[in-house]
Amino acid sequence: MRKRFKPITAPTEKDVGQHASALVRGLQILRAFTPADASLGNQELIDRTGLPKATVSRLTYTLVSLDYLIYDPALGRYSIGPATISLGYSGLSTSAVIYMAKPLMQALAFETGVAVAMGTRDGLEMVYIANCRPETPVTLRLNVGSRLPIWKTSMGLAYIAAMEEPIREAVIQRLLTTYPDIRDEIRCAIDHGLESYARDGFVTSFGDWYSYINAVGMPFRPTDGSQLVAITCGGIKDLAPVEECLSNFVPKLRKLLEELQDGLTGASPLNLQHQIAATPQSARVELG
Repeated sequence: MRKRFKPITAPTEKDVGQHASALVRGLQILRAFTPADASLGNQELIDRTGLPKATVSRLTYTLVSLDYLIYDPALGRYSIGPATISLGYSGLSTSAVIYMAKPLMQALAFETGVAVAMGTRDGLEMVYIANCRPETPVTLRLNVGSRLPIWKTSMGLAYIAAMEEPIREAVIQRLLTTYPDIRDEIRCAIDHGLESYARDGFVTSFGDWYSYINAVGMPFRPTDGSQLVAITCGGIKDLAPVEECLSNFVPKLRKLLEELQDGLTGASPLNLQHQIAATPQSARVELG
């Protein structure tokens, strides 16, 4: 059975008057691709964006000519092009937060034996912008670009807890409108996350996203003006039982955020080369 996708949320009437509609629609085409998609056909792009067939054909022609998409005439399908990859890489590689957090995250992943990830919001989802794994045969196989539901993951709930209230309320209303059948479940999860963060300074997801995954998450708002992010530490329940998450992962994650903040402000410069040297050889490619 083919997986059904909700069309990518279109701008509101208020927004349309402030943006170039062709640009908005072109970006909708690019946003239709997920890390799981090697390629997409015209009908899949139509289904995912909700755009008319003629509009999709016109925009894909332009995106191919600019190298943002690649077209395979034999298959009649599109894939992400080098210009899109270069744009995304530039955004990640120039982020001081990611650059300085990556060694700290990798060290924590090796120390705890579970995955450590950083993400930010894209619409009603969280997107991985950095991910570090331990050297264990069993770990979460999520990568940069992976998307998670914002309302039922520790990453998403931590992010929601640190959002400015007017923006948070707007996002919550969009969630409730988009998923009316589970309004109560969404509201309950968010309320629990807000209470947990206000009381403890972190949020948890113990089997809430997938029944076999436990994780803790904390938001991080860089003082250099960079965007709000959330960092999580977790994995399958055998490696991340609830007690281990609370007694071990939480204080280590809190220390990571303190060190990252100090490094960004210059209060305590991070010795990145020392941390890389102390990392197992197989992980140094990721840190570089």
